[in-house]
Amino acid sequence: MTKTPINANSAPLPLAGVRVLDVSQVMAGPYCCMLLADLGADVIKVEPPGTGDQTRGAMSFKMKGSDSMGFLNMNRNKRSITLNLKTDAGKKVFFELVKTADILVENYRPGVMKKLGIDYPSLQKINPGLVYASISGFGQTGPWADRPGFDLMAQAMSGVMSVTGYPDGPPVKAGVPVADIGCALFAVYGILSAYIGKAKTGQGQFIDASLFDSALAFSIWDTAQYWGTGVEPEKLGTANHMSAPYQAMKASDGYFVMGATNQKLWKLLCEKIGRIELYEDDRFKTNPLRLANRVELARELEKTFVTKTSEEWVDLLLAEGIPAGPINTYPQAFNSEHGRHRKMRMEIDHPIEGTVPNIGFAVKMMGTPQQIRKHPPLLGEHNAELLKELGIAGEELKALEEGGAFRA
Repeated sequence: MTKTPINANSAPLPLAGVRVLDVSQVMAGPYCCMLLADLGADVIKVEPPGTGDQTRGAMSFKMKGSDSMGFLNMNRNKRSITLNLKTDAGKKVFFELVKTADILVENYRPGVMKKLGIDYPSLQKINPGLVYASISGFGQTGPWADRPGFDLMAQAMSGVMSVTGYPDGPPVKAGVPVADIGCALFAVYGILSAYIGKAKTGQGQFIDASLFDSALAFSIWDTAQYWGTGVEPEKLGTANHMSAPYQAMKASDGYFVMGATNQKLWKLLCEKIGRIELYEDDRFKTNPLRLANRVELARELEKTFVTKTSEEWVDLLLAEGIPAGPINTYPQAFNSEHGRHRKMRMEIDHPIEGTVPNIGFAVKMMGTPQQIRKHPPLLGEHNAELLKELGIAGEELKALEEGGAFRA
């Protein structure tokens, strides 16, 4: 566990000086913007007054304050301003922010931003260099564009659920939100590419990122099999379409994972577990044959694997250069010697919670390491600060307040 100080001293971060408007809620948009913030961007989270990001009130357990642990894990390094974008007064402040911004990220259903008058064509007139990323369930175009889209629907409709789980089991989604997080990552890739392009042309552009497209983009092996053979991929549990054995195996005390993914490793495995007859077995002589007889192969191997514990097998196989590993719970992964070394849990100071845990940086940058510069913001915490930066004060501010800019 690592406690990362606020305002840690280091070389300037890569995105220092870049301003991002985070006009998004829940997961894909906020996560995308947090990644940009971790790299030094000044991310301003524009939230509805009163409620803020829906995730602030999500999850079934209570924190000391009103913000959920989910919100606290996706919104570090940001500032928060509350604006009612349904009012002219709120939009007036928002337009002033847009003039100062390099990037905007939103994840409302297609058509909402246009209805509010803050879609890309409208904002491009104010700021031609704006990189505007829209994240949605199914994209801005196509027959499904107007559907509400969440991670579950994207996993189901992209085909991901059709290959998740066991052959004789009910539909299963991936245990983590692969469509949401995948879309956030693809959006960052598009945003940074557009920002680099803007340096050459001075022009921003519109980025259309969707959960459906992102989930489908992960299907490399499955679509390769389908396009190569014409056979639809099926659910395989923990097994793999490309090589065998490569899956979870039952030991005397539970399961572990292992993979003998080429002929050399397959022979070595048979030798080291004392089952050389499997290497000579006509059913298992080549990888295509092992794939075709995957169930029988696992059954034969487990006759041996159930004679020792999972830890014993992992140690034995790794000692011989055969890939293997335990099936950890999240606490075991975070608290493992490796998880601690990689600093995958951080503690962040917070004005209400004291300290809150956050998942560590997934990519380590050696020259300009990411920093925790700001705690996840309280709702509207930076209203006064940002209005001052924009030069909004006095009678102008009073008029905006009376116009409902900052209240629901």
